[in-house]
Amino acid sequence: MGAITYDMEIPSSIPAAKMFKALVLDADNLIPKIMPQAVKNVEILEGDGGVGTVKLIHFGEGSQFKSAKHRVDALDTKNLTHSYSIIEGDALMDILDSVTYHVKIVPIEDGGCVCKNRSIYHVKDGVELSEDKIKEGKEKAMAMFKAIEAYVQAN
Repeated sequence: MGAITYDMEIPSSIPAAKMFKALVLDADNLIPKIMPQAVKNVEILEGDGGVGTVKLIHFGEGSQFKSAKHRVDALDTKNLTHSYSIIEGDALMDILDSVTYHVKIVPIEDGGCVCKNRSIYHVKDGVELSEDKIKEGKEKAMAMFKAIEAYVQAN
């Protein structure tokens, strides 16, 4: 199995703690509310929302996928970091064993923040992951971030 790592940084005018709350802590309720075409709902299968929690994400009508299981790998509300993995589901497209995401929200001097996101795609042996698939994932992540940012600014 090989791994492909992709890093992305997204600046925001939203204060870091507020963005972390929306993007991480409130995401299970917020994303289906503001992007129902992307995510219909999130169901907790195991755990209390902290480390080790397993969630079933049901994608919305606008998604090419039906569902994915996420596992919370790390959550640090003091340092504004969160790691989780997609461990099952058609979102792995039969070419990935898993995908791990590391998110860190970093405050910046002007009162805003930068969302640093590292995605690690664990590719199945003998399978290739195209740059187009990675780009598609990056664009979806960016759209979701911008939708959450717009919601927080408006509310």
